[in-house]
Amino acid sequence: MTIPPSSPPPDLDRLLDTFARLGREQTMQLLVEYANRFPELPERYAAMAGQDAYRVHECMTPVSLFSEARDGGIWFFADVPKSAPTVRALLTIFTQTLNGRPPETVLAIPSDFVSRLMQKVGLSTRERGLNAMVARMKRHAAEALAA
Repeated sequence: MTIPPSSPPPDLDRLLDTFARLGREQTMQLLVEYANRFPELPERYAAMAGQDAYRVHECMTPVSLFSEARDGGIWFFADVPKSAPTVRALLTIFTQTLNGRPPETVLAIPSDFVSRLMQKVGLSTRERGLNAMVARMKRHAAEALAA
């Protein structure tokens, strides 16, 4: 089945459904599992991690976000400390579901994705930073389309 490029990946919708069915403790455990699968930052970005141009300043955690557009798709990579499992979990979810997809797919991430995912966790102070990461990813996707 082909997914129209302007639709978010069905994996994101299924994930939101899964989180909606879980209790708070189960949600936290699943987030920890995603955080533990956080992909390593490719060596080509290691020297740039922490540089101002790549930082997501709205996030309380020091996050560096990188993207590559190639072969009609977009890939995201990030540097996030192990002490920030929620941020690592969200970025793992995005890299697993978005990497290699057309930029239009990234632009179709629902605007309420973070709040729906985090509603049971009680980390509303983190939502601003997490939403800023999504906004940055969308900006990178829009730039890839314009190139």
